[in-house]
Amino acid sequence: MSGSGHRLGLSVPRRFVCDLMRAARHTPIVTFERRMDLSEVDRARKELSNPPAWALLFAKAYAAVAAACPELRRAYMRAPWPHLWEADECVASVAVEREYRGEPGVFFGFFKAPDRRPLAQMAAELHEWKTKPVEEVPAFRRQIRFTRLPLPVRRFLWWYATVWSGKIKAKNFGTFGVSLTGASGATALNLIGPLAVALNTGVLQDGGALDVRLHFDHRVMDGMTAARALAAMEARLRREIVAELHALAAPAARAGVVLRPAEIVVR
Repeated sequence: MSGSGHRLGLSVPRRFVCDLMRAARHTPIVTFERRMDLSEVDRARKELSNPPAWALLFAKAYAAVAAACPELRRAYMRAPWPHLWEADECVASVAVEREYRGEPGVFFGFFKAPDRRPLAQMAAELHEWKTKPVEEVPAFRRQIRFTRLPLPVRRFLWWYATVWSGKIKAKNFGTFGVSLTGASGATALNLIGPLAVALNTGVLQDGGALDVRLHFDHRVMDGMTAARALAAMEARLRREIVAELHALAAPAARAGVVLRPAEIVVR
């Protein structure tokens, strides 16, 4: 074996993930999973030719549950002394894969108070995140600019934003994250990050069953809180979210528009 090869510098996407993993190294993540019956949600999505992404449905459902449960809006901060910081409202961080300078990278867009925003409006914004040039999306542009800073500067800013200031952490990273890869047929069993809560799912089954995972910082909440949150999310998805999806389909149905069946994916 020759052992030949060569060094590669870290690209902006790889450098950001390296920084993200370093910031997450002190976060003790515990994962709870609930198999949800989302057949009604699945059927309601198929009434629309271009249904809102599953990530948006989960972001809105979780934020609605968290609005009534302060523990779900908290973050553990290590400095200047160990304490919890509680956000007044949720900020959802949604992962989006985009190509940047010839390679795929993960970028994060943010929805402030998604529980109070219409799904149609959120879907339009997510579409822009997926289709606009990366540098034209403000959150993505900020991520690139931040990641290009010298390493010592980045280390300090990451420390300050994730360890010291809860307000800055919520503004720049969100209060919870959503990262779904089910459309690829494979999903992560755990998510590592500096946030107190992150959501992902398994692959949607033919009967509408879906394994939904809530990954949480055990310093912030206990298991029963996470279990109740998943149950409350399922109830929200099957009631309020289904009702909003039906309302989106109603105008097209009244106009006599024929809707093509939507592809059944988890995005």
